[in-house]
Order: sequence, then C-alpha cells, then structure tokens
Amino acid sequence: MDLSEADPKGLVRESYNIEGITAGECRSIFLDWALSLISGQDVATAAGSLIAHYAPINPDHPMTEVLQAALGPAATPTRRGGRIGRFG
Repeated sequence: MDLSEADPKGLVRESYNIEGITAGECRSIFLDWALSLISGQDVATAAGSLIAHYAPINPDHPMTEVLQAALGPAATPTRRGGRIGRFG
C-alpha cells in the first residue's frame, strides 16, 4: 500500500516529527488517523505499511508502539455492571 493511501492526511508522518510526543498523544492521533482512512480500507494493512516505513528509523517512538498494537486483535468488550448485570 502506498504511503499516501495509508496516511492520507499525513497525521502519522507528522507525529513522528513532533519532539517529545507522548504515547497518549500518539493514541489520540491514531484515532484521528483511523477515522480519516477511506471507507472500507483495512486499518491493519494501512498500519502495517506505516510500520514498514517508519519503524526501522524510529523503533522506540511511541507511535511505532501504537501502530504495532493496531496489528493485534481488538479487545473483547466486557459488561461493566449495573442493575441488569446483578439481577438479569
């Protein structure tokens, strides 16, 4: 996948250029990035393309960690409680 397709707004590219960016800020940028992908585009495929391009140069960058987490399975939602959970 081409980088212009994987990062249409350049959000990930810019995150790698921000000096002192935190993991929390990278997660926020990641969410904006994921929402900016073309409808139907696979997030894992796009993230893999970005990792292949940026991770070798920036292996310890927080965005690299966030992108790698995107390759794994999504967390299984769990019920958080409430009256229905206690009496249902």
